[in-house]
Amino acid sequence: MAESIVINEINIRSADRSNKDIATWRGALRAAESTANPSRTHLYDLYDEVLLDGHLTGVIAKKINAVLNKELYFEKNGERIAAMDDLIHSQPFRTVVQTIVETLLWGVSAIEFVPGPQLAVHTLPRKHIRPEKGLITWEQGGNDGIAYKDRNNIWVLGTENDLGLLLKCAPYVLYKRGCLADWAQFIEVFGQPVRIIRYDSYDDQTRAELNRILNESGSSLSLMLPRQADFEVLDGKQTNSDGGLQLSFIKALNEEISVTVLGNTETTNSSHSAGYAQSKIHQEQQNEISKADIAWTTALLNSAQFMTILNSYGYAVTGGRFAFRKDMDVAYLQQRIAIDRELATHIGIPDSYWQYTYGIPTGGR
Repeated sequence: MAESIVINEINIRSADRSNKDIATWRGALRAAESTANPSRTHLYDLYDEVLLDGHLTGVIAKKINAVLNKELYFEKNGERIAAMDDLIHSQPFRTVVQTIVETLLWGVSAIEFVPGPQLAVHTLPRKHIRPEKGLITWEQGGNDGIAYKDRNNIWVLGTENDLGLLLKCAPYVLYKRGCLADWAQFIEVFGQPVRIIRYDSYDDQTRAELNRILNESGSSLSLMLPRQADFEVLDGKQTNSDGGLQLSFIKALNEEISVTVLGNTETTNSSHSAGYAQSKIHQEQQNEISKADIAWTTALLNSAQFMTILNSYGYAVTGGRFAFRKDMDVAYLQQRIAIDRELATHIGIPDSYWQYTYGIPTGGR
């Protein structure tokens, strides 16, 4: 791994923080899916913007932490290799694991491994990754750069056509922003008393004096109307007097975000109708998503490319594999063991089955 440091050669630009709306999302999606010259630049700028949403941040953290907080170890021939624990617990290795999970959100990621005696990494800006061309470009969205398939120290994750889960979450966040702005305006207009003053239309001196009084007596909404004028506000307050319409819409959008990222709602938001059985079902659904994330992470950690990279740092990984500790669902196993005991009276069940199913260390039963 004698190549130069790519992160120092590319021109990194700030994220575009201009106002975003559904039309922006549509245009960015069309640019990313273009068959002639696909570019993810505008789409990933949009992703950076929607990630400022608090609810989306929370569910993403839950998805990532479900993998990061799970015990990971390295084994050979079924035996745990304790010498690899320091590597697994190091910050660079955790960055690798987190980037692997984040790839599910973004669609593509790239990690540069810095030559040296110990594992060191840089995550490359996703706007510079052109998977359809196999390039890390000098400029975001450019067509010239470094062919990463020729570089042993650059690991690109994801597939060419995958735009990630954030593609589906972005519209919900954009709609929620608009709804929050409308709700804030609703509160500003109808959340405090309205002052109405009527004056004779021909009395300009009185009008000027009343205007001065209103300006000096606070900032709440005020109206000055000629006595001869009729005035009526059709505001919908009778059907939305407390802003419940906006609140229900925001809750619906948050639920869509939770389902998109976690596969459920009840592990993040609790509803009034939620009971133990419903919450248990939702937790099981999230567990299935987490199992899939763990399987995805395990497959990439054990890929030939990552093993070659670790070998280049001097780690003895040949013939071994990374594995996550298997969690035991006690309630499930209590039901399972009754069936297994009955089967054992009719057919022979190998020791390996008991060890794997019930988490028994090798050599015990």
